[in-house]
Amino acid sequence: MEVKLTVDGKDIEINNFVQKILAGTIIGAVSTLNGVEDDCGEIVLKIRRC
Repeated sequence: MEVKLTVDGKDIEINNFVQKILAGTIIGAVSTLNGVEDDCGEIVLKIRRC
């Protein structure tokens, strides 16, 4: 599993432990949504503060 974090255009290095936590949290939430296949290969999440 690969997790990439970019903040304001700057790539932020994250260790394997944090990658696993972020990936597990996002995959767990997204996999419960209707229309999402169990074997999806990529999830892209963009968060913007207004």
